[in-house]
Amino acid sequence: MIGTVFRSEDVPAEDRFDYWRELVGRTRSSEIISDHAADFWAEHRLMELGPVTVSRMSFRPTRYRRTPQMVRRSDPELYHLTLLTDGGLALDHAGRASTFTPRDLHLADSSQPYDVRSAADDRQGPVVGGMAVDFPKVLLPLPPHRVRELLGRGLPGQDGIGVLLAEFLLGLERQADVLQPSDAPRLGTVVLDLLSAWFAQLLEAEAALEPETRGRATAERIQAFIRQNLHDPELSPPLIAAAHHISVSYLHRIFQQQSQGETVAARIRRGRLESARRDLATPSLCCTPIHTIAARWGYPRASDFTRSFRAAYGLSPKDYRQQALSEGE
Repeated sequence: MIGTVFRSEDVPAEDRFDYWRELVGRTRSSEIISDHAADFWAEHRLMELGPVTVSRMSFRPTRYRRTPQMVRRSDPELYHLTLLTDGGLALDHAGRASTFTPRDLHLADSSQPYDVRSAADDRQGPVVGGMAVDFPKVLLPLPPHRVRELLGRGLPGQDGIGVLLAEFLLGLERQADVLQPSDAPRLGTVVLDLLSAWFAQLLEAEAALEPETRGRATAERIQAFIRQNLHDPELSPPLIAAAHHISVSYLHRIFQQQSQGETVAARIRRGRLESARRDLATPSLCCTPIHTIAARWGYPRASDFTRSFRAAYGLSPKDYRQQALSEGE
């Protein structure tokens, strides 16, 4: 498991809000106020990925205020990125006043005051939730005066690198229980690369990025594209290269550098077979014909699927399903 988990119900009721203030203060030094302090509720998972900290938070409406005095007293020199998933937020920061709803992202700078308030209403629910990323400003390979243009305003997370970053963060939280601590530094590097590439794209400053950062971000986009299109039997290196406006030779070079030697075709094959194997072992799909599962994951010919599955796992799909379902009884 990566990270530590806090649930307010694990703490005596009279201590919950104080505990929450101390926990949040580890990454975001701010004054924390809530009308629900007496009956506070919150859940929090903190994942330390090298120098990057990723958190999943849910809490009753609360205000977080970083005053000019607090900035002068202590500045950790961090950027704070927030992906809102539940409720609403209002933010005053860097001369802007903005409001955010689920799936919005925004960036704050610990070197400047901010005032962020829960703005939940009856339609959005009584709980605010989201993903938070805290990382040293010095690790972002973009000029601070350019990054300042992004502070305090809504950042688009519905397409391109923005949606890839959002899905990666949410996926981290979903997989945190099975990820290993040894994975943490690499995952932190991926988060930083995606952030750098996304900010550079928003600022039209891609040239400021190191080639390695651009390459890793491109590799993550390609990996996401492959995962989303495993069902397509036409998925191939030429199709992937065309979708990303790169040559096939450059695609293969990226994979050689970023995927520990795994080829594009091998990644597609592995993804399809792992997905099909998961479906074969799922009790609720026990009556779904094997050829249907094969077609769902890009194998229109059942014989091709059977041959590839046996080569990968040493069993036919039928025998594997029987074994997996009997072991699960």
